[in-house]
Amino acid sequence: MPPSITHHTSHTMGNGASSSNSGCNINGGASITHQAGHAMGNTMANTTGEDDAGISNHHSGIVEASLTDPVADDDYCFPTGPSSRRSSVVSVSHDDLDDSDAGTSTTGITTMSNSVNLARFSIIDSTLREGEQMATANFNTAQKLMIAQALDDFGVDYIELTSPAASPQSRADCEAICKLGLKAKILCHIRCNMDDARIAVSTGVDGINMCIGTSPQLMAHSHGKDLKYIAAKAKEVVEYVRSEGIEIRFSGEDSFRSDFSEILKLYSLVDSLGADRVGIADTVGGATPMEVFDKIEALRKVVSCDIETHFHNDTGCAIANAFMAVEAGATHIDTTVLGIGERNGITPLGGLIACLLPRYPESILNRYKLEKLGALEELVAGIVSVEIPFNRFAMPSQKCD
Repeated sequence: MPPSITHHTSHTMGNGASSSNSGCNINGGASITHQAGHAMGNTMANTTGEDDAGISNHHSGIVEASLTDPVADDDYCFPTGPSSRRSSVVSVSHDDLDDSDAGTSTTGITTMSNSVNLARFSIIDSTLREGEQMATANFNTAQKLMIAQALDDFGVDYIELTSPAASPQSRADCEAICKLGLKAKILCHIRCNMDDARIAVSTGVDGINMCIGTSPQLMAHSHGKDLKYIAAKAKEVVEYVRSEGIEIRFSGEDSFRSDFSEILKLYSLVDSLGADRVGIADTVGGATPMEVFDKIEALRKVVSCDIETHFHNDTGCAIANAFMAVEAGATHIDTTVLGIGERNGITPLGGLIACLLPRYPESILNRYKLEKLGALEELVAGIVSVEIPFNRFAMPSQKCD
């Protein structure tokens, strides 16, 4: 029987809150405002929970594919609207890339030009995973089913669920949501190990979001493994999940405090193995918008797969960081309804929509049913006992004075 685990969380910060608002005018004077998350608590510990026989913390030659020799697929095509444009692959020197951040050397890495159409992205809503880490978010099965249905009615592209390895109830809830027949793809969040992956596959999910701490802090104090171990386990899980025919994302928890030159090598390896996405996580909420842009832009040059981002709101930058990630080439943004989650929460769904709508009105209006956002927010707010911020997102159809 697999070991029970706590929900995935980060490891620092206390409670806090921030809020901001902005106005804009869309096609005839509709007012758009955005919201920020509430103060959150409920910090938990994260662990890999796995001691593999025969694998120590220090390895040599454990991964056949070298971390320093990433493979780029020159036949990969990025979406660019109605037609597709082939990405070009070029080898560059250190001076060809923006290395404004310390520790982001990309010497010798094969790079891919950024031709992603920024208007075509996907929302991964994590209200039923990240949101569960809010102190008052004790969702029962019926509530989870209602929230999942409401998210699907709004039109989110993916719904992320708590790891089914967390508890028997989490597994049962995951299976129940998978049976709803929603349009949104169902993902579950797991640790980087085979036990979790096998359980996740058995539930019927459409995809798996796998993560493991990659910062010096988490490697030392969360799981005690090194990057060679992480690469070996990632390779094992990616290959298994791909063999089962479902999506797989690999993410380094606490990516922004990780050695980014090593992140680029690790993600390039995972990309070459066929991962659908790599994820960048601002686990402690300290990233700035320009830092986000620089790092996503650097990552976009070395991977052909999609890029997912996850931004905590400790400094009030979660919406701005998500926007800059999209501008730099990220394709998938994690959100929660009202931004609920651990500590200050993450990028709020309504706030992201408010930020992207002026920039990409056709894409947003065609893909998401904005008139359903208010009811979705009221549903979640009632369940977790919070007030909806006064500066909530206003529908474009609303009459404004």
